[in-house]
Order: sequence, then C-alpha cells, then structure tokens
Amino acid sequence: MELQLGLPLFYFLLLGFAILMYVLLDGFDLGIGILYPWFNTDAEHDHLMRSISHVWDGNETWLVFGGVILFGAFPPAYAAIASLLYLPIMLMLIGLIFRGVAFEYRFKSNTSRQWWNRAFAIGSSLAAFCQGLMLGVLVQGVDSNSITLSSLQWVTPFSLFTGLAVMAGYALLACTYLTMKSRGDIQQKAARYGQRLLLFVMLSMLLVSLWTLWLQPEIRQRWFGGTHTLLLMLLPLLALLAARLLFRDLGRVQRQFAADNDINRRHESRPFWLAASLFLLAFAGLVVGLFPYLLPRQLSFYTAAAPDASLSFMLPGVLIFVPLILAYTLWGYHIFRGKVEDFEEGY
Repeated sequence: MELQLGLPLFYFLLLGFAILMYVLLDGFDLGIGILYPWFNTDAEHDHLMRSISHVWDGNETWLVFGGVILFGAFPPAYAAIASLLYLPIMLMLIGLIFRGVAFEYRFKSNTSRQWWNRAFAIGSSLAAFCQGLMLGVLVQGVDSNSITLSSLQWVTPFSLFTGLAVMAGYALLACTYLTMKSRGDIQQKAARYGQRLLLFVMLSMLLVSLWTLWLQPEIRQRWFGGTHTLLLMLLPLLALLAARLLFRDLGRVQRQFAADNDINRRHESRPFWLAASLFLLAFAGLVVGLFPYLLPRQLSFYTAAAPDASLSFMLPGVLIFVPLILAYTLWGYHIFRGKVEDFEEGY
C-alpha cells in the first residue's frame, strides 16, 4: 500500500519540479525573444542573443523531462491532455523550432538577418503564449465528455488571458536576467521595462486568482474553507512583499546609473531571484488549488498513475539522470556567470 501511494506521489512531485524548473529557466529564455522588438539596434539584438546562447538549449531539457514523466508515470493524463491540447502543443513546438533555427542562422546571415530576428521573436512569443493558454485550460477544467481531437475548449477568455499573462511574466523574468547580465543602456532599458511589466504581472496574478476562485468552487472552498486559510494567506502576502522589493531594486539600478555611481551587485542580481520567487509562490498557490489533480475534477495523480511495475522500472533512471541534469545545469551557469561581453563573433 505504501508503494502504491508513495511512487505516484513521488512522480507527481517530480513532475511539478520539472515544470517549475522549466518555467524558471526557459521562462527568461523565451522572455528574451518576447522583449526582442523592444530593443532596436543590431548591437542590442546581438547582446540579447549572446546573453542566453550558452543556456537556451539546456533549459529546454526540463520540458522534455517533464513530458517523459507525464508519459511514463501518468499515461491516462498524458493521453487526455495531448488529445485536448493537440493544436496548442503543436503550435508551441513550431514556435520552439523557429526560435531554435533562428539561433543557428542569425549570426551567419547578412541579407536575411531581419527575417531571423522576426522568427526568433515570433517563435518565442508563440511558445510562451501557448504555454499560458494550456495552463488556463487546465486550471479552469474541461468537460470529460469532450476530450477529443476536435475539441476547442481551450479557446476561452480565461485561457487567452492566461496566455498573455504568462508572456508578461516571462518578459519580466527576462528583464531581471538582463539587469543581472548586462551593462549600460541595455541594463537600464531592462530595469525600466521590468518595472512596467511587474505592475501588469501583479494585476494579472490578481485577476487570474479571482477568476479561478469564481470558476472553481472546489478551489474556493479549499482556500477559504478552514482554519488553514490563515496559513495559505502567507502566499499572496509573500508575493506582495517580493513584488515590492523587486520594484524597489529595479528603481535603484536606474537611479544609481543616472547618478553615475557604482551599482551594488546585489541590486543587479537580486531582482532575478525576486522575480523567480514570484513564480515559485504562484506555482505553490496553483498546486494548493489543484492538488491532487492532473486534470481538474477528472484525473488525480493516483488514479492516472501507471502500474507499480512501470513506476518501479523508471525509478533507477530517474535517480541517476535527475542529479546529472541538475549537476550540468548548475555547472553551466557557474561557468558562464558574470556579465555578457560583446564581441563581433557569434556565440
């Protein structure tokens, strides 16, 4: 019995960890592409590309890993989600393909460089929007009788709004990343855009939260139906505190640069960690509302779990490769720490 409950819970937590790692790492990566049209010159575009050229493909490892866990550990949930969200999943993959090809060809092109710029920006924006759209569909729930290849239940005002909200959140992560990795005018632009995006992101989080509570009585009951409500209120309060500190630190970067003072490195790097904490708190709130469901009101992780033999068969590979992925990810970020310097060569 312990094995029957323990392994599904382990893979459920592992799936959540993979999704969170992907959102945090590939989030700022996709956000760079979303910000691309906000920067005007080729030099700025080159700098944005170089800032993520050493990590962008490694970041997407977590997307593949999450898909493998969902397919291997929860096949009924994989089948239902893939059938319902077939079109947005394909559009997301097409967007990721376009931005990946743009990475390889932009530095080698001359006359076609503008087309690769557009491919990078559009591919990044499309992938981020589709991810937000899929999140909205899973949060609002779907009719169990219409999970078919022809279903268009993912086209709703709520899911479209969450698509835009995720794009704004990724762009905010990218602004804080550029604040940490850049100098001069690019750093100042990123800090200024980050403050504006932060206001929109916090408003979006508020609207999505209220909208979710209105759409889902079960989630509303979980948040406000017991003595644990006071404990759960720590999540939005901590989010407000992180947003306040983030807005202040981005402002300090701008003021210290304008005053021609040396910018405190803490004020350059801390915005990224504060923005990441906002995503972490939002993810925690999402898990609180949806647990134990993979597909709300239909499939929980223990009803969707594969047989114990399959879960046990996957376990040695998971225990070997998760530490390896974490190790080379941390090592890569350690090696390429510090500011991005501009050179004429490609990445």
